[in-house]
Amino acid sequence: MVVGATPEEMVAAGFKPVGKDFPVFLHPKTHEEHALARTERKSGRGYKGFTVHSAPDVTLEQDLARRDLTINAIARGSDGKLVDPYYGEKDLRAGVLRHVSSAFSEDPVRILRVARFAARFAFRIADETMQLMKKMVDSGEADHLVPERVWQEFAKGLAEPHPGLMFEALERCGLRTRLLPELKSIPKNLSGPLPVRFTVLCWALAETEIKDLCERLRVPNDERELALLACRTKHLLSSTQAGDLLNLFKRADAFRRPERFALLLQAAALAQPGFNPAKIDKALAAAAEVDAGEIASRASAPAAISALVDQAREQAIAAVL
Repeated sequence: MVVGATPEEMVAAGFKPVGKDFPVFLHPKTHEEHALARTERKSGRGYKGFTVHSAPDVTLEQDLARRDLTINAIARGSDGKLVDPYYGEKDLRAGVLRHVSSAFSEDPVRILRVARFAARFAFRIADETMQLMKKMVDSGEADHLVPERVWQEFAKGLAEPHPGLMFEALERCGLRTRLLPELKSIPKNLSGPLPVRFTVLCWALAETEIKDLCERLRVPNDERELALLACRTKHLLSSTQAGDLLNLFKRADAFRRPERFALLLQAAALAQPGFNPAKIDKALAAAAEVDAGEIASRASAPAAISALVDQAREQAIAAVL
């Protein structure tokens, strides 16, 4: 944070401007970010509805006043001394997430940030902050959340050590029912890579519900594909029939995309207590050993190759079940 300077002075000193909406610069040698002290004034709905003011007369305390939480409104000078006008250090030591001022309500993304921080640090949300979050939801301010920003914060929270606390916070403030109406209950076992966690979250949903959720949150392809794949194939995971398992492998494209199929099995193990992927792994390995090229070389007609390969793979699977 740089106080008392202008953008022109920063550029003259060799700093490279990178901020489009805010005056942010990169150090010419270390490439560390340096931002000019600034204030913000609400000028519209949503997270873009702000007018930013940056000038040499903006003080450090004024800049800290626009922060969302007290634990984010602490500065440390080059001498090591803290500037902490909102007692953020006290809240940090107590494990409390507390908003700095009523300006918190001007950006609905902050609701998701608080929920994400709860999932990351297992901190308690201050009662007055939760009440303010509820008012933001009830007033309709949260209805102007931009989907891309929602997924950005939601994905980070889902990947944190305590994702259940994020959903608990969203439930308490009323945003869960508006943002994630398809989710009637939250699984307890949310672990592993993000696509796996999202798939477990969607495990009980119908395909149309998953599509609606993904569209609303602008869910990226990796997470979307795995969740839909699980929805379409999970009924085959518990089968003991060689034909069903071969159908599973084909529908999941397991022979060409073994890494994604491994993620599907990981999600299944979390979503279905008692599910053991060892049987399926063994069956897939047996089917993969079938030499499709050799079968093709002795086939009487090209049209028969696919059926012959399937037959050989099904026999290989049956032999190891």
